[in-house]
This record gives sequence, C-alpha cells and structure tokens, in this order.
Amino acid sequence: MTRPPTTYWDYIKVEELLGLQNGIASTDAELENDEVLFIVVHQIDELWMKLALRELVTVRNLFARPRVPEQSLANAVRGIRRMDLLFRKMAEHFAVMETMTTRDYLAFRDKLSPASGFQSAQLREIEILLGLGDEERISLGGEGSYMAALRAPGGGESPASKRVDARLADKPTLRDAVHAWLFRTPIQGSLPDDPNDEANVRAFAEAYLGAHSVATDRTMELATTSALTPDDRVRLAGRYAREKETTRAYLLAEDVEAPEARRTAARIRAALVFLESYRELPLLAWPREVLDALVGLEQAFVVFRQRHARMVERMIGRRTGTGGSAGVDYLDQTALKYRIFRDIWAVRTILVRAAVLPALENPGSYGFAGEGEIATGG
Repeated sequence: MTRPPTTYWDYIKVEELLGLQNGIASTDAELENDEVLFIVVHQIDELWMKLALRELVTVRNLFARPRVPEQSLANAVRGIRRMDLLFRKMAEHFAVMETMTTRDYLAFRDKLSPASGFQSAQLREIEILLGLGDEERISLGGEGSYMAALRAPGGGESPASKRVDARLADKPTLRDAVHAWLFRTPIQGSLPDDPNDEANVRAFAEAYLGAHSVATDRTMELATTSALTPDDRVRLAGRYAREKETTRAYLLAEDVEAPEARRTAARIRAALVFLESYRELPLLAWPREVLDALVGLEQAFVVFRQRHARMVERMIGRRTGTGGSAGVDYLDQTALKYRIFRDIWAVRTILVRAAVLPALENPGSYGFAGEGEIATGG
C-alpha cells in the first residue's frame, strides 16, 4: 500500500501544536499577548528539556557500560555539548520574558496560583539523572518536598509525579556512571585490578603533589615580591601553605572516612589529574574532552538557573512564588548549591603547567589502537 505524500504540517503536527497555547481558557484568542508569550516560552523550554533528557539517557547508558569503547567518546562529547547548547538556549528565552513589565505579568499571575515552575517534572528528571541526590535538595517552601509539589491536588499521583518516580528508579545517574568510568582509568599504566594498583596510584599522587609544591612555591615567590609589609609576606606564606595542605587532602581523599570509599575517591581524583595533565596522549585526548564537555554542561545549567533568578527578580522582585516558595531566594540558592560534577571542577584548582609534571611511565599504554595494550576507562 502506497503511503500518501507527507506534508510539513502533518509531520510537525502544526495545527495541534498551535492549538495548545490557551492555558486554562477555551482558546488563546481569549488571552492577552503577554499570557500567550508566557505559555509559549515555557512550552518551548519543556520541548528543549525533552531533547536534553534523550541525550542525557544516551550518554548515561554509554558510560554505564562495563567497558566504554574509545571510538564512542566522540559521540558522547557531541551529546553533552548538545545539552550544553540546549540550556544556553533556554537561558536566552528569559530575555523574551523580560519584554513584559511587572504590571503585564501581574494581570494574569493569579491564574497560575498555586501552579509553579517547580512542578516541571522534566527539570526534576534532568537533575536526578545528572546525579543530584535528595539529600542535596533545598526545600521549596511549605509543601515539604519537591515530590509533594509534583502530586495532584489532594496528594494523589499525577503524570508529573509518576514521571519523576520512574526516573528516581532509573540507575545509575550520569555522575555515578562517569565516576565508575574514571575509576577504571589506567594511571601510569596501572589498572584497578592490578595487585599493586593502590601503591602505584599513591606513588603518582605523591609525585604530583611534589610538582604542585614546587609550582606553588614559585608562585609564592613571585607574589611576595609585591608584598608591601612583613605582615603581607606572612599572610601570603600562610595562604600558599594552606593551598598545599588542601591540595594534599583533596588528592588523597582525606575528606572521605570509609577506607574503601576513600580509595575509590582518591583513584577517581588521581584519574582526573592524570587525564588533565597528559591530555595530549592519543588515548587520553577524548576522555579529557569528555571532562571539559561536562564542565561546560554544568556551567550552562548554572547560568540557566542564575538567569532565571534575575528574570524573576526583574519581573516580580522578591515576593513569594506562586507555589508558595521563597521565589528568587530559592532560585539563587539552587544556582549556588546544586552542583553535580564537583570533583571535575575541583581538579582545576590543583593543576600545574606541563613543564613541572612528573615523568610519564608506560607511555606506550596510551598510544593509538594497536600501539599499546590499555584502553582508558575500560
């Protein structure tokens, strides 16, 4: 049977799509332009988030594999960078929202109450799938929890709560999958299952800390040349001494109490340092691109949150949100505290220039396929 010719309007569902902007009115013809703008911008955001979730699941599934093929990392980076761009586009939408004045928005704001953007199930899904834990969440306000805000009036299940419940059961998170991949990184040619791996990783960490100490001392010498008083020199010396102490504590995971968890965290952090430090090696180049792309993605998400807060403050000031939340204060806290890839960001604080890096051992392990025997993140 021959398929009838496809039209643009049938393929895109144009008529159905254009009939979805009426909010709680019978048709959008009953609304002012400002309310239609408000609805359209949020619908577009939800569509962008649908795309972001698809990419996020694909990337997560790749890193959740027990062995991540080297040739797949380019596609992973492309997916992560696409998510980065999607959040940047969503942040740009706030400029369109700001074409409304406060009075324009207040004209229809009461129609929303008690609805709230906090009820965006897809945004909660993205946070969960990235790796934001319930224990890290900030209270929205009077409703008690973000899950309560997603339930139907009366406390029953809703499409939003079902969607988020399903995502909570969807493991692992991207952060956990990436950490497991990083844990398997060969460090100076040593793999986690090697008999002397813990000692090998510790030896690399100590050698790197020595290089970091030399680099820090050199920076301190340069800084103290501009010190105006003896007190300034003492203050600077103390600051750089603390920098060396915190670097050691971080790289050796002294902040983690349980021995096995400490070993895991230390190996992941050493892998991050190793990938960033020797990124020119063929088998380390794409893993390092993955790390950079993840930083870009989280940066875009943070900027999205910050831009959201500034748009809301510009529109309605610091009044209570429609859902009873703290409004701008809540949004500002999420931008500050909701961070997923903390170790990938933190390692940037302790990197040193290439000239002082420890000598690379087993360089043949990091050549192109066929030139060595070890693949990163295998």
